[in-house]
Amino acid sequence: MQKIKDTKSNMRFIPSVDRVLNTTEIKELLNHLPRWLVLMIIRDVLDEIRKSVAQVKGSLDQDMALKKTVDLVKEKIDSIQKTSLKRVINGTGIIIHTNLGRSPLPNEALHLINEVARGYSNLEYDLLEGKRGKRVVHVQDLILRLTGACEAFVVNNNAGAVLLALNSLAEGREVIVSRGELVEIGGSFRIPDVMRKSGASMIEVGTTNRTHLSDFESAITDRTALLLKVHTSNYRIMGFSAEVSLQDMVELGSKYDIPVMMDLGSGNLTHLSFLGLKGEPIVQQVLSTGVDVITFSGDKLLGGPQAGIILTQSSESMSQIKTNPLARALRIDKLTLAALEATLLLYQKMDYISSIPVLRMINLPVKEIKAHAEACLSALLKVNREMMILKIQKDVSNVGGGALPGESMPTYVIGFDKGLISVEVLDRAFRDSCPAVVGRIKDGTYKLDFRTICEEEIPILVKLYECIVNKMVS
Repeated sequence: MQKIKDTKSNMRFIPSVDRVLNTTEIKELLNHLPRWLVLMIIRDVLDEIRKSVAQVKGSLDQDMALKKTVDLVKEKIDSIQKTSLKRVINGTGIIIHTNLGRSPLPNEALHLINEVARGYSNLEYDLLEGKRGKRVVHVQDLILRLTGACEAFVVNNNAGAVLLALNSLAEGREVIVSRGELVEIGGSFRIPDVMRKSGASMIEVGTTNRTHLSDFESAITDRTALLLKVHTSNYRIMGFSAEVSLQDMVELGSKYDIPVMMDLGSGNLTHLSFLGLKGEPIVQQVLSTGVDVITFSGDKLLGGPQAGIILTQSSESMSQIKTNPLARALRIDKLTLAALEATLLLYQKMDYISSIPVLRMINLPVKEIKAHAEACLSALLKVNREMMILKIQKDVSNVGGGALPGESMPTYVIGFDKGLISVEVLDRAFRDSCPAVVGRIKDGTYKLDFRTICEEEIPILVKLYECIVNKMVS
């Protein structure tokens, strides 16, 4: 009974919208914020207070309730004025981290984005002819030079590229694919779902672990439009397994005059074997098999922005793709196009590996990683105030982004072991920082991997840790 009585009494002390609106603090906000926004926040806050009053024991003070309401309104207005998307220091050791935006862009890409974004551009204007042009021309010749393909087209991502190619070349007909290649990647992107949306009928052949060329040949009918091979970029089938090579599929397609398409997933334009990594197809080598259509991403091993690149060996196939109404719905925007062009231009230089962040991190010598970790540890110890136990440890990094599953690279990390601060508290504090820091917790230790933390970020990281320590002490 007392709780019901307290709740009814407290409800009377919740201030009205007008009373909150007429406080000095809120009036000051109205000098630079629209009235409708302030009103909306006040109402939201009052609704939240009404819901929470039932949990309050004892009586509320009227002046205290008003002050609390005003404080909450100011806090909420402050929070909604901050951008949700913000910079993150990647201490996970996963180079192409899908959740952290995949590939960091080269400086040249950032420069061209700024140039194109700050004013007008020749996105779809032919400066030579003085008339309307096509946006894809800005990267088309570059892609053809780098890959050796006959035709090239670019859309907003690889899922869009797969959808567009399947819809253009196989709508209303059948596409044959191995059961062992019906992949699902992050975000629940599944090949069968994309196939269904494209209007093509999927014909599964073989088993999960073993598919033979005869399985494909037996499934061919007069309704077969494509033979599809999908690179299983984020997993490997080991043990008693068999798959049909792309070369064999191309020969089978040639025998029955059926085009072959391959979804490469990650667009790798360079040999990674000299970096100690094997197993990721190279676009140029895949094209040399005679495959008719290839699709791949721009923001994985290519090291550029999110984009879907389509290569074909015939003008007829590309004409069907380019004239498909879906091509406009999936088209690449000017900022992405600028970043892609700048990234591709770097591949024409001898030192492209050092210029493209993803390739540079893969190629980073372990000695250099250790030197960066030691320099950071030295600075961290000066501000640590014995809050945690810090030490350098050997560990492994991964490429990530659905590339090279099972492959890892040696690295060095700084491990933060529990002291006066728990690793969970440190993890949360780093994520709440600006810029945010994302590491990993393993075996009770918080770890920051210096393969993915660049040298310029070390002073920032140290300053953020100092702020966390000082806050904990105070």
